[in-house]
Amino acid sequence: MKKVIENSIERKAFFKLIFLSAFSIFLPKSLTAKNSSPEESPVQDENYNAYDHKWGMCIDIDKCIGCGRCANACKEENDVPREPFFFRTWVERYKIFGKGEVVIDSPNGGVDGFHNEHSERNPERSFFVPKLCNHCENPPCTQVCPVGATFKSVDGVILVDKDYCIGCSYCIQACPYGARYLHPVTKTAEKCTFCYHRLVNDKSPACVEVCPTQARIFGEMEKKSSPLVRFRRMEKIGVLKPALNTEPKVLYAHLDMEVK
Repeated sequence: MKKVIENSIERKAFFKLIFLSAFSIFLPKSLTAKNSSPEESPVQDENYNAYDHKWGMCIDIDKCIGCGRCANACKEENDVPREPFFFRTWVERYKIFGKGEVVIDSPNGGVDGFHNEHSERNPERSFFVPKLCNHCENPPCTQVCPVGATFKSVDGVILVDKDYCIGCSYCIQACPYGARYLHPVTKTAEKCTFCYHRLVNDKSPACVEVCPTQARIFGEMEKKSSPLVRFRRMEKIGVLKPALNTEPKVLYAHLDMEVK
C-alpha cells in the first residue's frame, strides 16, 4: 500500500512539472519569470556593490597537477552530494597517443586524485584540465529557462534562484559544457557560482583557495590592478568551444587543441 501511495505522489509531481513547464511557455514573461532582472544584485549587502565588479577565472593548465583538492573543496563548501556524478567543478585527464588518439578520464571527478596506470602503451603526453560553469556572457542556459530562475547577475556570475527553479532540466540540456546537474534532494538545478556567498564577503572561491600550485587565478575581468588582468596580458589565453560564441568568463592558459 505504501509503495502505491509513493508511486501516486511521484506521478502527481511529474504531471505538475509538465503542466508548469508547458503553461509557462504561453504566459507573458512578466507573469512567469521571477521579479528581478540581470541589472539587479542578487544579494542585498551594504558592504558589497555588484556594479563595482565583473568576475572571471583563468586556469593555467600547465600548473594543474590533478590533485583533486579543488573538486573536493567545492563539494565541502557547497554541500554538493558525494555521489560520483554530481559536481560543480571537476578535473579531467587528457592522454595523447600517436595518430591523434585522445583518451579522457575523470575518476570520481578527480576528487581522489589520479593514479598512474600500468599500460602496454605510454601516452606521448598527458595533462589535467579543471572544468566548471563558464559563466558565459551569452549564456544559453538563461535563454531556455521558462521561469527566469537561471539568470546573469550584474557582476557577471550566472546564478540559479532555487525558489523559482521548477526542475525542468532545460538549462542542464542547454549547457554546452555539461556543468549543471539536478540536485537529487531539492530537485533544482545546481552549478558553480564562483562561491558567490564567499565573493560578497571578500573571499575567493573555495577551489581557488585550496589549489597548491595556484593553477586557478580569480579576480576582476576589467580592473587593471587585478591579478587576472595581469595574467591575461602575460599568457596566451583560450576558451572552451569558442565557435559557440558564448563568451565564457572562465579562461584557460596553454589550452591544448585536443581539449573539448
